[in-house]
Amino acid sequence: MSLGQRVSSDHQLARLLQIGVVLEEVVESRAAHHLESLPAEKRDAVDEEVRELLVEANEESADHRERLEALIDDLDAETVAYEEINALVDAQYGPPEDTDGVLYDQLCNEETAYKFYDDLIDAVEASDTEFALDRDRLLETLYDIREEEKDGAEEVTEIMEHRA
Repeated sequence: MSLGQRVSSDHQLARLLQIGVVLEEVVESRAAHHLESLPAEKRDAVDEEVRELLVEANEESADHRERLEALIDDLDAETVAYEEINALVDAQYGPPEDTDGVLYDQLCNEETAYKFYDDLIDAVEASDTEFALDRDRLLETLYDIREEEKDGAEEVTEIMEHRA
């Protein structure tokens, strides 16, 4: 489904929210593994600002995932377990080369999530479907998450600009 379309059913909405959960699980897993996957000599060079950024990104993604899962529960659907996504992330992505790689990856994650939620909000707002969950609660949750993703992208950008 293109997010340029309207969301026309609970099933479709649940699938899109499930995609959001997987996206958050990937971000959460990658943020958690960045520092430990850096080569030892590069790990020490990572300053406290970047460490805090990764811890915050991990916690924020876990919170987003839980909020999306609560919406999915109201639609009587299920999500993919974090442990399954974490194992796939470990197998798929190699360690970053350095701190710049960590920051670029985190920026990409934040921007991808922001765009996904922005498109999902547009698709829900374009829909006149009555969902099994409260539309205002759904949109409020998505607006909040989108704003937090925007803030995260801005924070990463500021850190990168200070390093340039």
